[in-house]
Amino acid sequence: MVVIVGGLIVMISIIVGFTMAGGKVASLIHLSEFITIGGAALGALVIMSPMKVIKDLIRGVIQTLKGSPYGKPACVEMFKLLYALARLVRQEGLLALDQHVNKPDESPLIQQHPKVAKNHHASHFLCDGLAMIIDGTVESGQLHEWLEEEIKVVEREHHAATGALAKTADALPGFGIVAAVLGIVVTMGAIGGPVEEIGYKVGAALVGTFLGILMAYGFFAPMAARMEALGEQEILFLRAVAVGVVAINDGVSPKDVVIRARRVVNTDCRPTQGELKEMFG
Repeated sequence: MVVIVGGLIVMISIIVGFTMAGGKVASLIHLSEFITIGGAALGALVIMSPMKVIKDLIRGVIQTLKGSPYGKPACVEMFKLLYALARLVRQEGLLALDQHVNKPDESPLIQQHPKVAKNHHASHFLCDGLAMIIDGTVESGQLHEWLEEEIKVVEREHHAATGALAKTADALPGFGIVAAVLGIVVTMGAIGGPVEEIGYKVGAALVGTFLGILMAYGFFAPMAARMEALGEQEILFLRAVAVGVVAINDGVSPKDVVIRARRVVNTDCRPTQGELKEMFG
């Protein structure tokens, strides 16, 4: 929603300013320019990106438009789940985790926290981490390294998607110039025609440059930056899960498990003292 509102602000500001200066909005609409610039950008994206990166990019853009699934509500549910799992281990031992880890979709404990359970990436990361400690033989230092390696893979894949979008944004002004040059070529072919026709074709050529710059700095580059910020939020969420899993392996109290994990996430995602009291109650 924030991305959509921001995009509307960009468009409305440009249109209002253009009309205040005496321009007509219809003069900015040239389908040929959209096809030239959009098609060239899409082709460049396909050339430089493997299919997995393109799929990750599409998912990332959709998620950016929908909003982050790793905000405070998700963090609070994650802390509650870690607290419940830590209590279970303290009461029944590590082997009690087995039924929840092997079939998380059937685990009533995990399903009570839908923002974690329905996030397959987060729930699988949690269950994979817990599976490593069930036999009680792994050292916490080694466990931390294994979980951090998995997080680095997620981080690397996310950077690949955002990097592809950022490089496309960098290329768009160039494609705008290409569209403008093509428009000038068309104009030169009509140089002996009416002045109105020549002016229309020159205007269409200039719109190509305008669209390339607008799409680059008004939409694609901000979208890439937004995706990068949401990706960092996801990484912090996974690191908090990793800290919680290591704390459970250390055998600390459920309260300390939450306190350790809480330190990792952003301050705006941390539960308040009142929420913590309710959680520990």
